[in-house]
This record gives sequence, C-alpha cells and structure tokens, in this order.
Amino acid sequence: MRYGWGAVLLVVFAGVGTYVFSHGLQADPSVPGDGLRGRLVLTGSSTVAPLAGEIAKRFEQLHPGVRVDVQTGGSSRGIADARRGTADIGMASRALKPKETDLTSHTIALDGISIILHSDNPSVALTDEQIAAIYTGKIAKWNQVGGPDAPITVVNKAEGRSTLELFLHHFKLNNEDIHAGIVIGDNQQGILTVAGDPNAIGYVSIGTASYEVSRGTKIRMMPMKGVEPSLANVRNGTFPLSRPLNLVTHGEVSQVAAAFIAFAQSPQVHDLVEAQYFVPIAR
Repeated sequence: MRYGWGAVLLVVFAGVGTYVFSHGLQADPSVPGDGLRGRLVLTGSSTVAPLAGEIAKRFEQLHPGVRVDVQTGGSSRGIADARRGTADIGMASRALKPKETDLTSHTIALDGISIILHSDNPSVALTDEQIAAIYTGKIAKWNQVGGPDAPITVVNKAEGRSTLELFLHHFKLNNEDIHAGIVIGDNQQGILTVAGDPNAIGYVSIGTASYEVSRGTKIRMMPMKGVEPSLANVRNGTFPLSRPLNLVTHGEVSQVAAAFIAFAQSPQVHDLVEAQYFVPIAR
C-alpha cells in the first residue's frame, strides 16, 4: 500500500531510549493487500504491558510492515507520554480522571487488585480496617490479626503507580500515612518480595498474581469483604477492588494506532487476555 507525503517520521529521545515512530500515515485504499506500515510506541502500566506485548506480537504477524515497541514505567508515565506525544499509545491500569478529559481511553480487559501474603502465612482473612491499620503502622505484628508472633513487612507501591492510587482510594488513606518497610515498582517486584518473606504483605494485580500462583510461586491472594479475588468475581462485578486496563490516546491517532487499538479490543485477542489471567471485554 502506498502512503502520501503526509507521513512524518519522528525521532524522540525520552531518557530511557530512542524511539522512532510514525504519525499521520495516509493509506491509499486503491492499492490491494495489507499495507499498514510504521512503528508504534506504547509506554506505561506494568500490568498492561505484558498483555500489550502479546497483542503486539500477533498484530505484527498480521501486519509485517508494522513494529510495536512496548515499554513500562507506570500508568502515570503512559498518561504523560501519550499527552506529550512521546508515545503513540499510553497504557494505564485505571480509568481516566476528571482532569484527563483531553485523553481518550480504550478498555482492552478488566482486572482486580488483591492483597497477597506468603503462602506459609496462616492468617485466614483480613478486614479492610485491619489492612488499613497494618499499612498505617497501627498493627505491627501478625499475632494481632491471628497470625504468628512476627513483625509485619509492609510492601507498598511507588508513586506514579495506578495500583497505589486505587489501593489508597479504596482504603481511604494518604500515601504519607503509609508505614512501608519496602517500596516496589511493578507487580513482579511485589510478588517476588512477598514470596521471599513469610512475614510480608503486599497488593498486586489479580491477573498477575493468579498467573504466579499457577506456576507455584509462594504467594496467596486474600479475600476482600468475603469475596474471593478471582477472575470470575471481577467479571461479575462482585470483587470490591476492580479496574479497567486501558490504552490511552491523545487527539487524532494514526491509522496504524487505530488499527492496533481496534485489534486489541477485538475477540481475536480474547485468548491472549485470558492467558494473562485478565477478563476480556464484551464486544
């Protein structure tokens, strides 16, 4: 497929690498065959990134003229990069905020956030009030909530992570109130930290945690308000801490970006969504 002179190639230095991507690709529909050409850059949520990466591989197989680069950095980075044009598409594991009306979100899956403990921790359940007390230092030992006589290692998310924002909002906390022993970035860091410390508590994506549990990683997910943290309960809306997984764009998007977003929302990738232990969206 031919492209008009409207195609502009940009090189952006974004601190973490050099990206080359296209904007304004104008396809000539008179030329037969698949003619998508260009490079897409996606940045943002570490929850969305593995799924976006798998979708990108399949999209590239269908469109050999397209290359998709997927990079993490947190939802805040994805939002900021989409807004300033240093990424074609941002990734955010949350809904857009009222102050982000200049952006457009495209939901590709649903997920939840689960409290996780080491699998050897005998604590059966924690109330919202107990979780808030643990994270603010009011409960410092596990024997105060039915566990062993051991200090609690509080694992918190770093600033800029949507998981942190949702956690704080749900438990009505401010980040400055948190008494964290360890601050982590992405879900994998949180899971590895809790799996390596029988006295740790953290919170991560249900999808990511479910995948790790299936692989034998020594963590377990805790119910919230008596509801098990399962994909079925995320799907039926009963799990209290659920969220959309979004692709985010700013302004008019290129033909390649529009095609990728449509593909990421289509039934053609539902198997990839489920393989990542997320809930596909109905279309």
